[in-house]
Amino acid sequence: MSARWGDLRARVISAAVMLAVGAVEIWLGGVWFLLLVAVLIGVMIWELSRLTAPDAPGVAVGLGVLAAAVLALAEAVPGVLTVAALALPVLAVLASPRRDRVIAAGFAAAVMLAGHGLFVLREEAGVVAILWVLGIVIVSDVAGYFVGRLVGGPKFWPAISPKKTWSGTVAGWIGAAMLGYGFWVQGLGGAALIWLSPLIALAGQTGDIAESWIKRRAGVKDASSLIPGHGGVMDRFDALVGAMVVVMAARVLMTLPVGG
Repeated sequence: MSARWGDLRARVISAAVMLAVGAVEIWLGGVWFLLLVAVLIGVMIWELSRLTAPDAPGVAVGLGVLAAAVLALAEAVPGVLTVAALALPVLAVLASPRRDRVIAAGFAAAVMLAGHGLFVLREEAGVVAILWVLGIVIVSDVAGYFVGRLVGGPKFWPAISPKKTWSGTVAGWIGAAMLGYGFWVQGLGGAALIWLSPLIALAGQTGDIAESWIKRRAGVKDASSLIPGHGGVMDRFDALVGAMVVVMAARVLMTLPVGG
């Protein structure tokens, strides 16, 4: 296997495991899905803290536990204080000494909002809506990976993400639009999914770029080494974070044309 595809085997195996676990949790919904989301959010906050404050591993663990606990409790006992509770880990990141404190807090806010959004979307819009968002992120990533390596061409933002190409980026948009079209044709959503899906894909790519910038500032390749072939949890779900931020914004501005 050439160096170009050297990480493909590990990526495929890890992705298959994650898809299997995720599929079961999404189908179960409720407290089981909430626990999965809370764990993922906690790990991402831990990784973010390690990247921006590498000399304070204890603080990173504490912030990760705080984020997971706050999200789980806030969603399990919803109310007017939910948003305020979700802000606690963000404020903790902002208050603790670290590199690029404001940027780190902003990314932490996006992570917490994404966790909240995933649970709300599953509970209110159903499995189809979650599959639509995840499908966009996966299709965009897969299209970008293969087209970017096969076609190559000009880099999208070489100073921050040297592997991303314009060909792969645009392929991700096209793949997302095709996915939206497929959901519409199958009666799983409205025609608006055709133009909304590429916007969600762009948001996901933006989340990926934001994480790449944080890692570059930290001088590391991966957020951690928890997932073979993918690096850390944040490396795998950074695009989902960006996508969910825009999904939640769209949910405020319009009725999402998918799910219940």
